[in-house]
Amino acid sequence: MNPSRTRIPAETRNLPEPLSLRRMIGPGVVAVGIGMAAGEIILWPYLTAIGGLGLLWLAFCTLAVQFVINMEIERYTLATGQTVVAGFSRWWKGWGIIICLAGAFQYAWPGWATSGSTVLTYLVGGGDPVWITVVTLVAIGVLLSVSKVVYNTVERVEIVKVGLTIFFLIVVIVFVISLGTWGDGARATVTEFGQIPEGITFTLLLSAIGAAGAGGVHNLVLSNWIRDKRYGMGAHVPRLVSPITGREEAAGTDLYAFPADEQNLARWQVWWKRANAEHLVTFVAVCFVTITVMCLLAYQLLFGRDDIKNDTSFLRIEADILSDQVGGWLKLLFLAVATVSLWAAAMGLLDIIGRVAGDFLRRNYLQTSARWTEPRLYLTVVWAEIVLGSSILLAGFTQPLGLLIVSTCAASVVTLLYSVLLVRLNLKDLPSAVRLGGWRLGGMLVAIGFYGFFAVAMVITQLQRL
Repeated sequence: MNPSRTRIPAETRNLPEPLSLRRMIGPGVVAVGIGMAAGEIILWPYLTAIGGLGLLWLAFCTLAVQFVINMEIERYTLATGQTVVAGFSRWWKGWGIIICLAGAFQYAWPGWATSGSTVLTYLVGGGDPVWITVVTLVAIGVLLSVSKVVYNTVERVEIVKVGLTIFFLIVVIVFVISLGTWGDGARATVTEFGQIPEGITFTLLLSAIGAAGAGGVHNLVLSNWIRDKRYGMGAHVPRLVSPITGREEAAGTDLYAFPADEQNLARWQVWWKRANAEHLVTFVAVCFVTITVMCLLAYQLLFGRDDIKNDTSFLRIEADILSDQVGGWLKLLFLAVATVSLWAAAMGLLDIIGRVAGDFLRRNYLQTSARWTEPRLYLTVVWAEIVLGSSILLAGFTQPLGLLIVSTCAASVVTLLYSVLLVRLNLKDLPSAVRLGGWRLGGMLVAIGFYGFFAVAMVITQLQRL
């Protein structure tokens, strides 16, 4: 570490013994559980319904790029116990402010919860999605408020969601998707690589890559999750708990370094290998399968129809076709899984912005405050987001697809920003034995170019329209 660049010098401690791979499973599941919603259930199937399978290559590229980015986020926290947002803020507090504001903007639009409520009305045959969403957001806030260890609650919810989703995918693979559709998907991925189907705008593309897997501030909170899961030097940091029911308080001011001796470096190699394996299997592989199957399903059932509108009603059409072709039970399963997935994502997104903002505010402005502990800041931000999201809906901004596009476009732009910061952080602020280098540095440069291209293309397109 370079103590001259920090207000608080790093405390030297040994790197803990690595957890078994089984005990490390969790952060990737939480990440995929939250991310596996708007993109996999709505945006990517919608793009497939109107443009065919010619964009599957883009989903695969996005997941590959995100794997590289996410592991650099984990690298920093594994080595220091500190979140990457705290690391950025050591250079300039403004970076933390920008990221927190971007996260608030990204997740203030309650597109995930509204989409879940809208799908629920398809399932039960009526109801007001706005008031269903408001009640759902409040219920999520209560659940997070009374959780003794917040991460454990979020992890359990997302594990249940991922399990239900995988069960549904197996069902549609067995009963619905034909071999011909699989062949069309394989051919399109190879022969249309790098091409953009007609009718797909760069705004939709930027939205889609922001919703493939994770995106935006969502990725950054991997730091907080692996810290609460006791990865690496994060084991020295207290976990985030409820100020109502818990005792232990997360500390945003801690920064650790381990001696670069043979024992610690051997432990680092095991931690790093297992962290990569956990994320590759639980995040990348699950997202890859989910996007593929959901797009193939949308292609087989919806592509070529002229009644696909610019909203979530295509899900109701898809459900009705499943009912006609297989049975009403599959329609119920499809809509139920979609509702649970979107609501579980809404819970995770509230957790994300609460963690990022609470950690930043505590570390930079409220270190000595006895009243404003990190758990209290966390819940304040969560409830502020609930109030803001509910106000947006009650003010009349209720179109789920539009809300999702705004959120996911913002996610892509934020990802571009912090990818640049991550390269600097893991090159300059980590010891040479564990810092970013080799093919992973090349991968990060590719990631910056990837998100930069689509962000610039979207801006140019919008300016041309104006």
